[in-house]
Amino acid sequence: MFLIRRRLLKDKARLGRWSERRCERFLRNKGLRTLTRNYSCSWGELDLVMVAGDGTLVFVEVRSRADEGFIAPEATVTPAKRQRVIRAARHFLAVHKIEDRPLRFDVITLVLGRQGPPQIRHYENAFVR
Repeated sequence: MFLIRRRLLKDKARLGRWSERRCERFLRNKGLRTLTRNYSCSWGELDLVMVAGDGTLVFVEVRSRADEGFIAPEATVTPAKRQRVIRAARHFLAVHKIEDRPLRFDVITLVLGRQGPPQIRHYENAFVR
């Protein structure tokens, strides 16, 4: 993990991709199933679209940080970011003709830190549309 951590700390894009994979695995271990990754449209992007065991469609915003020294990753999900995620989710629903299905918006954060395992926190229903 030491060599991987050094590479991740040097490259934000690599840290983001790695974090998304780790968070997806974390959510799959909690029983969610992946529908798509990195869905993009003119309104915004959805990091992960998953389905919970009860059939709820879950739109997941993944936030990662090397450390929490300056700001917690969940604090970076601003009202403007939430609106972009909601608009992208509406686009996803329209394109895939999904109606009358329960849905929620989750935020999952990963803090790499300087040592030890990464810290992952999952906020279910972090915001509503």
